[in-house]
Amino acid sequence: MIQYDKKCNLKFVLIAFFMCSSLFSQEELVYKQLDSIALKMYIYSPENIDTSKKHPAIVFFFGGGWNEGSVKQFEPHAKYFAKRGLVCFLVDYRVKKRHETTPFESLKDAKSAMRFIRQNAINYHIDSEKIVASGGSAGGQLAAATALISAYNETTDDETIDCKPNALVLFNPAIDNGPGGVGFDRVKDDYQNFSPIHNIKKGTPPTIIFLGTKDALIPVETINKYQNLMKKVGSICEVHLYEGKTHGFFNYNKFDNYKDTLLKADAFLQSIGYLNVNPKIEVE
Repeated sequence: MIQYDKKCNLKFVLIAFFMCSSLFSQEELVYKQLDSIALKMYIYSPENIDTSKKHPAIVFFFGGGWNEGSVKQFEPHAKYFAKRGLVCFLVDYRVKKRHETTPFESLKDAKSAMRFIRQNAINYHIDSEKIVASGGSAGGQLAAATALISAYNETTDDETIDCKPNALVLFNPAIDNGPGGVGFDRVKDDYQNFSPIHNIKKGTPPTIIFLGTKDALIPVETINKYQNLMKKVGSICEVHLYEGKTHGFFNYNKFDNYKDTLLKADAFLQSIGYLNVNPKIEVE
């Protein structure tokens, strides 16, 4: 009986070892230190990454109204895109509940993270001309703002390093921070230098946006306006509306929506040359 248990335990250990060996490597590092605050990012790289080549990257910013939130929101997305060959980053940043900060500090951190990744592109085998910024809600605002907003840079940042992503994947993004928009009560008259929709310009990176038609925070009209402004400056802006869906409809706990938006984001990245044709990797 004891021998049987040992065999079972050994079998369990071997199975666990095999499963662990097939998981993606994850690295955790501090990208920014502010007095006692250490801001981290979490890296998912493709398994057995070809270090002789440069790979596209995608950087995720969680939602939460610049008040709260967790890097775990986009962990399933990172695991999927790592399988697809992207180097993926989950970025923590300052929020009101944890750090008593404003949306402006959140944006400073997002820009610092983008600069850190581009500065260290060679270390992570990244193509510095193929860095995607992504996020949901306030995180979507941050992703878009790294591309469009020139203000709000950390004094310790090297501004000669470009924080602008090369493409954007946005999930119900809070891109209008002007009067009547998300966060106006906090940014007030600074919205003109903070709100992505008020700063669209020629050269804005190709963008895909996902939105539920019943989103109580982001009106469909806002996304349509954003798309029209993008077209006027000659930039790609692909929009997918989900009938009857509400804010946060794309999260992993709503698996069907998560899967559909994930595969559409994959197809978009294929269309702009960041990914090869989908090799039918299962969405989990």
